[in-house]
Amino acid sequence: MKVRFAVTPSASALAEDQFDEYLRACETLGFDTVWLSDIPLGPTGDPLVSLAYAAARTSRLKLGMNVVPLGRNPLWLAKQLAQLDRLSGGRLLLTFVPGLGQPTERAALGYTTGDRGKDIDRIIDLMRSWWSGAAVTDTFGPWTYNGVQVAPTPLQSPLEIWLGGIGPVALDRVARLADGWLTAAATPSEAADGRRIIQDRAAAVGRTVDEDHFGISIPYCRDEPAESVVAALKRRRPDGDVTQILPVGGRALGELVRAHIDGGLTKFVLRPIAGGLDDWRDDLAWLADHVLALQT
Repeated sequence: MKVRFAVTPSASALAEDQFDEYLRACETLGFDTVWLSDIPLGPTGDPLVSLAYAAARTSRLKLGMNVVPLGRNPLWLAKQLAQLDRLSGGRLLLTFVPGLGQPTERAALGYTTGDRGKDIDRIIDLMRSWWSGAAVTDTFGPWTYNGVQVAPTPLQSPLEIWLGGIGPVALDRVARLADGWLTAAATPSEAADGRRIIQDRAAAVGRTVDEDHFGISIPYCRDEPAESVVAALKRRRPDGDVTQILPVGGRALGELVRAHIDGGLTKFVLRPIAGGLDDWRDDLAWLADHVLALQT
């Protein structure tokens, strides 16, 4: 199995006068992927635009993002993602997510009611049809497609779509539809159990999810963070315990990654949070020193 590490830039690294240097540093140090998240009401911009820039400024670094497809015309999104995959030489990695679910975000995206998960299922079906070269006749929300095709199609065939989540419905959706699983806020034991459940349910419906396509997003910090910083993480845990969710320091980070590898996970998205180094350059070098020896 191939252990790979993706990194998520801090806000300072995403700044217009820093992002280019950050990308070159990621590639030089040997990280596998730069990973961006789609936060519609957040201050970090559209990851599609940022990754289009990254495609032009790098040659090896993979380009990953959590995409919120809701609120976007699936036709335009399919075209944009296919074109980005071609422009990057087939380096695009995708996870579809429903968003944060906050009332203001749901309203802004046009989803004050309704099942966001079911609509993502529909969008995935549309995307795959278009990316296969099919002419699609269908309706989705306000859009009607009468024999519509997408060109160009992605360079990767297939262009994979991974999904996240840890609850029973989310795991079932991964087993039925996804090419891979990228979870978050799960302990090594919970992630290993989720992996087994997905494999069992996929087999039951005549599918397989590649054993190398299981990963997790891990927040980390070098020094002990303020309680206010970890409050959001605690709210994601029924028991409020983040000791196996948020590693503090290099030893804890390495131990947590190894525990997940033992449980069958091989893809890691590492996200710095407040409490780490102020300078992203030092933080990225520190991170490389503590995890890249595990990359295979």
